[in-house]
Amino acid sequence: MLKVTKAVFPVAGLGTRFLPATKASPKEMLPIVDKPLIQYAVEEAIAAGITEMIFVTGRSKRAIEDHFDKSYEIECELEARNKQKLLDVVRSIKPANVDCFYVRQAEALGLGHAVLCAEKLVGGAPFAVILADDLLYSHTPVMKQLVNTFNHYHSSVVGVESIAREDSASYGIVDGREWEEDVFKLSGIVEKPAPEVAPSNLGVVGRYVLMPTIFEHLRALKPGAGGELQLTDGLQSLLTEEQVLAYRYMGTRFDCGSKLGYLKATVEFALRHPEVKDEFEAYLQAHLPAALPAAA
Repeated sequence: MLKVTKAVFPVAGLGTRFLPATKASPKEMLPIVDKPLIQYAVEEAIAAGITEMIFVTGRSKRAIEDHFDKSYEIECELEARNKQKLLDVVRSIKPANVDCFYVRQAEALGLGHAVLCAEKLVGGAPFAVILADDLLYSHTPVMKQLVNTFNHYHSSVVGVESIAREDSASYGIVDGREWEEDVFKLSGIVEKPAPEVAPSNLGVVGRYVLMPTIFEHLRALKPGAGGELQLTDGLQSLLTEEQVLAYRYMGTRFDCGSKLGYLKATVEFALRHPEVKDEFEAYLQAHLPAALPAAA
């Protein structure tokens, strides 16, 4: 039985929408309360049974490597101060059974190219792709939902969500027919179509489980707009030769690639955080109405 044990994290982007915060620090290291976005993504992968994390990095991304590396100085200091709880937190960032690998994407040539950069590390096994910008909250981690779907059908699976049709120009939109509840057999996938020509209201989010045959199709792609290789185009090519499914996940997505989405995620996760949720909720109730302008 094919088992998904590897996840690819494309993290080479410049994060220009968050400048100047991302001038010297990766956008994936932006914190939501007390954990960076990339850690939420890795934890989601671990919850799905994935043990090999492959980071496709770029310049100025050393902070990600450092985050998942052992920090002798911090651990020794916490141990000396008998701060066991914090020591456990630091050591839990990368469990002992999890391995991290890094490969450099020398040029920003699109998501398809970033995934292709991981080919030698992935090998001939099925693998996950997780975009840390999409922070997903669910009682059953979303990647676990996709892996379960993959294990049942043994086909590539694309995570999707229902969107407002007028927002279709911001998504890859899938076309297909529903097989079972929330599972769709794809006949096509279109990158950012206008609302009037969008084939459905199912938008692709940053979660995929892919058969390794995707690499053949990515290698055969010709660069599109901006000279980039799009993963969407690779999937469109793949589904002409083998079955590709879309799975409408259960959960809530926060687009942390945008300032508004990032702020929403910060508030929502703070209201769930066991350490601060009660005081933060009380603060919002006491101060938020007064901080907002009066309704016109």
